[in-house]
Amino acid sequence: MAITQFEEVHFTAENWAGHAMPGRVYESCTFERCDLGRADLSRSRFVDCTFTACDLSLVKLQGASLQDVRFTECKLLGVDLSVCNAMLLKMAFTGCKLDHAVFAGLKLKGTRFAQCSMRGVDLTGADLEQVALAQCDLQDAVFERTKLRDADLSTAVNLRLDPEANDLRGAHFSVDGALMLLARYGIRIG
Repeated sequence: MAITQFEEVHFTAENWAGHAMPGRVYESCTFERCDLGRADLSRSRFVDCTFTACDLSLVKLQGASLQDVRFTECKLLGVDLSVCNAMLLKMAFTGCKLDHAVFAGLKLKGTRFAQCSMRGVDLTGADLEQVALAQCDLQDAVFERTKLRDADLSTAVNLRLDPEANDLRGAHFSVDGALMLLARYGIRIG
């Protein structure tokens, strides 16, 4: 079976919601205002691609490869990224809605998340070493056995995590964030 491959293609306002498009290859492509909600992109490969103002909510990414993929102002609500191919996984997120997305067990060292809504995301067992969560809303985010060494959490909001259940060595917190770490011990400050 021939593999469908696209190179340097600019997709604009395409509606592929709910479509099955597994096993395709996209290299240096841009996706702008496309609806990929509930689409099946399993085993597809995205290399050096950009998604801008796209809806990828509940997209299926089983075995998909995301190599140097940038998401800007996209919706990835409920997306399970933990099922992606871990080889050469590299992503960046700016202004995205990632609520209830799953990053469990992923190696995301150095990944940048900026101004993202990450409410209820699952970061269980993820390697977030040197990750920046700049101005991200982490309300109800799940941090359990999460590696946050040298991560920048200084501008993250609604951050709640157990310092004993996560690796926080060298992580950067705001004063309010550092006080949040003490809240579980019932310590009063001020």
